[in-house]
Amino acid sequence: MSILFLVGGGCHSGAVTFRILGVDPGLTRCGIGVIDASPGRRLTLVEVGVARSAPGEEAGRRLMLIADELDAWIARLKPDAIAVERVFAQHNVRTVTGTAQVAGLAMLAATRAGIPLTLHTPSEVKAAVTGSGRAEKAQVQQMVRRILRLEEAPQPADAADALALAITHAWRAHAVGSVRPVGTGGHTPAQQAWARAEAAARTAGRSLAR
Repeated sequence: MSILFLVGGGCHSGAVTFRILGVDPGLTRCGIGVIDASPGRRLTLVEVGVARSAPGEEAGRRLMLIADELDAWIARLKPDAIAVERVFAQHNVRTVTGTAQVAGLAMLAATRAGIPLTLHTPSEVKAAVTGSGRAEKAQVQQMVRRILRLEEAPQPADAADALALAITHAWRAHAVGSVRPVGTGGHTPAQQAWARAEAAARTAGRSLAR
């Protein structure tokens, strides 16, 4: 099941926007956050929530619940790109195994939907959002709140981390050069349109600064 915490007023039509779905993988709590990136680095919350599965349930069913939720978000919100946290080994082998399994589900969902996928490391995300690769979760939550102009910081941390992944993807220089699913090539029309609009916004900004 999914518990939604915030719903923004993002718009996926009219002005050129680039919609990004971030996934903070976890078997008990999987953060899912969607933002719209507009030219000029303006980011808007679309929706954020957490897909949950109970620790006492059978592992296969838990993975199926998360997979179904990811597919539902993708089908409903139609992102142009998906950003997933790159999983690293931790001391708790059981935890990292479940996290890696859910990351794989997100990667599979993106590939099936034909959506460009990028993996970002936790330190990349922290550095992009807070300026420090060693930032604490509370710092990430507060910076996500400020960047997206929210009244309150997203809760729990999994939700904020999913949004932070999406923000990182929007701000990185290679955001429109994501990994394409097997069997496809080049950038999607949405990527190309967003790149042109972003370049025009930067050019206009430089002209005003002169």
